[in-house]
Amino acid sequence: MTDRTVEDPMSDSSNTFKKAPKRKGDKGRRVTMSPEMKQAYADLITKRGEEEETYKRHLPQNESGKR
Repeated sequence: MTDRTVEDPMSDSSNTFKKAPKRKGDKGRRVTMSPEMKQAYADLITKRGEEEETYKRHLPQNESGKR
């Protein structure tokens, strides 16, 4: 014997699942760098690439892995 006069939380689903409002996309941040800083950053990226190549050179060439 259920009494429908008592509020049933399952019957009022219109307030439970509302669609969230759309958010505006974040705009990307811009950074201003001097030419010297740009060159230093480019040198850093190049150095890291060379270090990665040096590291890969010492790895075994066998690509089989676990299968």
